[in-house]
Amino acid sequence: MARPLRVDVKDGWYHVTARGIERKAIFEDNRDHEHFLELLEEMSKRYGVEVHVYCLLGNHYHLQIRTPRANASPAVQWLNVSYSVWFNKKRRRSGHVFQGRFGSILIDGEGSWALDASVYIHLNPIRTQGYGLGKSANKAEAMGWVEPDREQLKGRLKALRQFQWSSFRAYAGYSKTPEWLVTDDLIKRGGGRQEYRRYVQEHVTRGADPEGFEDLRGRLALGSVAFQDKAKDWVKKVTKEQPMRRCLKRGVGIATIVRLVEDERGESWADFSNRHGDWGRELAMYLARKRSGLTLQGIGDALGGVEYKNVSKAVRRFEDSLANHSNRRSTARSLLSQLANGET
Repeated sequence: MARPLRVDVKDGWYHVTARGIERKAIFEDNRDHEHFLELLEEMSKRYGVEVHVYCLLGNHYHLQIRTPRANASPAVQWLNVSYSVWFNKKRRRSGHVFQGRFGSILIDGEGSWALDASVYIHLNPIRTQGYGLGKSANKAEAMGWVEPDREQLKGRLKALRQFQWSSFRAYAGYSKTPEWLVTDDLIKRGGGRQEYRRYVQEHVTRGADPEGFEDLRGRLALGSVAFQDKAKDWVKKVTKEQPMRRCLKRGVGIATIVRLVEDERGESWADFSNRHGDWGRELAMYLARKRSGLTLQGIGDALGGVEYKNVSKAVRRFEDSLANHSNRRSTARSLLSQLANGET
């Protein structure tokens, strides 16, 4: 198997993961979790790495970090080696603790990519069959084919709020924020603490990962068209031995989304975008939120200066309408598929 690529970028955002050898537990008790968090604090001081998000899950972990010094690789290597030595010494064992090299995905720092990466990580504790969010069930619920019952939703929300080994509680205001955990940036991007909490919980109640995060296997970078072009150049500098395959995922420009909606409606944007009761404008905002990687304000600016709050309301209103309008649901599903597969 080819070794995972490593691209160290100054001020780069990363989604980092590592899993226990043979999928065995790397966190067996509270002290294991606590020590790993202590090492995260030490890593942030030693390497100048900003730790924005974390989630520790039995046999693996997720981090979201930013690297002002372009040193993600040595920082995370130090973290894993330090924890492995401590873990083995505590249990009087030897051998590997982690399964191979850690995984990392370079995340676009512009738009909503970093924000959605944090949401994806924070949802991990409930993304299991036990909460009705296994892979197939998650997809079915996201597409509107099934609806969770009230008790199931309450169980998910309760589990998410009570999960102790994730940064979500700090983001949501349920616990004190450690000094080494950087939360202000992503909370601001989410529209404030209350709006961030609501945005995460929206995904809990509709069973969907943020757009672009449904399957991260084999990815090297996730971001906009411009970001992908930069990532290609970075990759060329660090390797000539591995094919690009499906390691980069593009964001879609607003102009492309508007043109697709115009083709679907059979009329121009100018004709229907301000027509009372027409859902074409909301459809475009919904697609942009799902596929462009832009913030709400970015979408509003690109569509003629719409305030971000109105974009948020329009997207939410359109999403809510999908449950009761099969035509809208099939149209949205078809256009999302075309945008994902590059059929534009």
